[in-house]
Amino acid sequence: MDFAYSPKVEALRTQVRTFMDAHIVPRIRQWHDEVSAGQYPVSFMEDLKQKAREEGLWNLFLPHLRDDEPGTRLTNLEYAPLAEIMGRVSWASEVFNCNAPDTGNMELLHMFATPAQREQWLKPLLDGKIRSAFAMTEPAVASSDATNITTSIRRDGDDYVIDGRKWFITNAAHPNCQIFIVMGKTDPDAPSHAQQSMILVPRDTPGVKVIRNITVVNHVAPEGHCEIEFKDVRVPRSNLLGEECSGFALAQARLGPGRIHHCMRSIGAAELALELMVERAQARTAFGKTLFEQGTVAEWIAKSRIEIDQARLFVLKAAWMIDNVGAKEARKEISMIKALVPSVHTAVCERAMQVFGAMGLSPDTPLADSWTWGRALRFADGPDEVHLQSIARMELKAQRYEPGKVNPYLMAPV
Repeated sequence: MDFAYSPKVEALRTQVRTFMDAHIVPRIRQWHDEVSAGQYPVSFMEDLKQKAREEGLWNLFLPHLRDDEPGTRLTNLEYAPLAEIMGRVSWASEVFNCNAPDTGNMELLHMFATPAQREQWLKPLLDGKIRSAFAMTEPAVASSDATNITTSIRRDGDDYVIDGRKWFITNAAHPNCQIFIVMGKTDPDAPSHAQQSMILVPRDTPGVKVIRNITVVNHVAPEGHCEIEFKDVRVPRSNLLGEECSGFALAQARLGPGRIHHCMRSIGAAELALELMVERAQARTAFGKTLFEQGTVAEWIAKSRIEIDQARLFVLKAAWMIDNVGAKEARKEISMIKALVPSVHTAVCERAMQVFGAMGLSPDTPLADSWTWGRALRFADGPDEVHLQSIARMELKAQRYEPGKVNPYLMAPV
């Protein structure tokens, strides 16, 4: 495995960093001011998206992008370091049309949409003209087990009728969100992993009601993490995505690369937190010494560097495996990075917040917001505990216990 960045990737890293420094970082305060004043999307987003597209920094996440589709075709390994740079600013990935959950939804449509679905929904998503949401999680059940979902998708003549309630649906409050990919049950009597289907539901379909934009640790996301009611929502059978009862398999296909994207953005956020911590530790004095000269702070800086670099290498390995052996064969590595990286993200942010003192809790730094999102990522795409359980099962399967067999490394009695 070779994780060294190729000349092509190094050039793109430089290009993305330069774009971030010139066009995104200078607008961080303006973004916050406009959002705080209730303006969303912000006034400059479309201009920045146009600049990014003109510079070829567009749809960088799709390895199988067609020649007639806008963007730059990159492998998961090639895209990972670019996602890291974008992750330094929470809203930056939208500028490059690389923001979740649209990336995962575009991947799903790219793999499974009919020609008509591609024309109606994938094309405007690839062009950045609309946004989308993925509606799976439900308030009434433990949605970490997707077989638990209760939303019904019932066939009625040439239509499907959808009834259910979803929540923490990212992007659902975005004014440009026009399509939901909804996961529900079409056959409750089938085997547990073959009951679910996915269906395309336009945002303006009668019966779709956004109940509220749920705060995350009391933080309000303007794009929304919404609770949504689907009541007698009727869509044509042609809106089915893929085959009936293939929803669980589609969900698994969607999650592999998406977890790479989340993890690399988290590493970018952790890098920024470490950068701010190092600056603060040198600039601030307490008890006659700079904070850096206090032993605990120096240790935090060292631990953060070690943890970030370990996490990055692990994510690059998972990306390499998806590219070379597929997401199914890389499922253990995908689970491992998903369980690891958000914890590194929050740990580094916490240390940086402590070094900043009260300022670290305030909106004067990005640390509190970054910590909040890192904490939320310990639930997104499956909670830590589910991934840890999966990893343990795979380890146990790889090395089954045989009663009576003694490991030769043990000092067994003669």
